[in-house]
Amino acid sequence: MPSNADIVRECIEDVINRRNLDSAAKYFWEDVVELVPFPGQGPGVEGVKDVVRGMIAAFPDMLWTIEEQISEGDKVLTRFEWTGTHQGEFLGVPATGQPVRVWGMIIDRLEGGRIKDTRMLMDAMGMMIQLGVVPPP
Repeated sequence: MPSNADIVRECIEDVINRRNLDSAAKYFWEDVVELVPFPGQGPGVEGVKDVVRGMIAAFPDMLWTIEEQISEGDKVLTRFEWTGTHQGEFLGVPATGQPVRVWGMIIDRLEGGRIKDTRMLMDAMGMMIQLGVVPPP
């Protein structure tokens, strides 16, 4: 049986990098809770899929890389970086054509081999600076 870290790693590769949104139910419980939801994010696995769909629409070449994982008990912390080119509206910002490199972390809690709740913390300010929306400090 795969470890919790393996499941999270496979989820990122399959759902995000391969754009296989239909497989999300394999990795998330239907009633998964996003503890730090995106603005306007709906509930459950459909809300997660909508966020990923929106990110793909805004950054069609988006690619996530796992930099580090720490697993303890039923939780997995994944430190990631993603890159992409801003080609569609994202968080109210119209396409800029700018490339971005964004770091963040996700803390997932798994039950029975699927993600029950999740918390994504992403460097949104750094991304907005790279998009030219916010001036650098």
